[in-house]
Amino acid sequence: MACYLLGLWLGRRRGHLLAEDGKKHIQGLLELPRLMEKTLEIEPQVAEMARELSRYKNFLFLARGIHYPVALEGALKLKELSYAHAEGYPAGEMKHGPIALIDETMPVVVLAPRDGTYDRMMSTIEEVRARDGRVFAFGHEGDRELAAKSQAMIAVPSAGDLLSPMLMAIPLQLLSYHVAVRLGRDVDQPRNLAKSVTVE
Repeated sequence: MACYLLGLWLGRRRGHLLAEDGKKHIQGLLELPRLMEKTLEIEPQVAEMARELSRYKNFLFLARGIHYPVALEGALKLKELSYAHAEGYPAGEMKHGPIALIDETMPVVVLAPRDGTYDRMMSTIEEVRARDGRVFAFGHEGDRELAAKSQAMIAVPSAGDLLSPMLMAIPLQLLSYHVAVRLGRDVDQPRNLAKSVTVE
């Protein structure tokens, strides 16, 4: 959020962002707390997805564009808390390695918001399905196409393309938490983890 605000300030200072457009972006930020609260309401659905996913040992997290770092974070949190092997990957690069691993034993968690990458993300999902992969999707409310192509789909409120990652990160954190709890892991003190400042 701090980087977003810095970008808005620089855009205004350099004359690349009109005042009216800047106000729209600020309004989006002001809406974010309400949308985050709404996103937290889907926790029961995330817990149900975790019940299904807790029986797997390996995971692939896929996303495109601005959501790719969120996929990385989702895979990292699952590793840290549940001790399962999870890998985040850019969906556009899936054919360069991870596609060889996809079968019915490899759940694929996808972030597929309705943005400029949506059509290509749906193509990636078809590639996964063609190899009997099980798709567990996070998308936007009302996306029936994504729901129809997924083993399970959780709808996250839409916040606009640039703010969407802040909302998409929430259910992935909840997913990691619920998978770990189902596996009996200590989510407050994951094994072998230490803050970098304590070991350097």
